Parts: sequence; structure tokens; C-alpha cells
Amino acid sequence: MSKIEIYSTAVCPYCVAAKNLLKARGQEWSELRIDADPALRDSMLARSGGRRTVPQIFINDQHVGGYDDLVAADRSGRLKELLGSAA
Repeated sequence: MSKIEIYSTAVCPYCVAAKNLLKARGQEWSELRIDADPALRDSMLARSGGRRTVPQIFINDQHVGGYDDLVAADRSGRLKELLGSAA
């Protein structure tokens, strides 16, 4: 199973959309709420190269990006490759 981490906030429609896409692909994830823990925001900024928007998605410690990046990866077949890299 792939290790998926999603940095998110409580009120974020793109976070919900990203989680729904991953759920539709049969995936599970860990949600890291940056609005509940300021230290997680710092971690997100460091890991994502300074990207401030949520969601920021990591699969097997590889930065995918935000929701639009996740959709693009899904459409191009890259998401399937990333999810398969844990095997």
C-alpha cells in the first residue's frame, strides 16, 4: 500500500475533491491539518518547496502537488505509477 499524506485545512473544497479522487482509486491517506497544528504548516512549506496552498499531496514521500496536479497525474497515468512504486 502506498503512503499518501495530504496537508489540508478544515474548510477546503479542493482537499475534499483530492480525497474523493484517491478514495475512488481505492487509496487511503493520512491527513495533516495545518490549521490545527502550526508546526505542520512549516513542515508542508519545507517539503513542498514553499507552496502555501492546500492540499499539498505526497505519495511515498514524493511531492505530487495540489489538487490540479493530482488530477493531471491521474489523467496522464503518472498517479498509477506513483501508487505502484510502493510495491
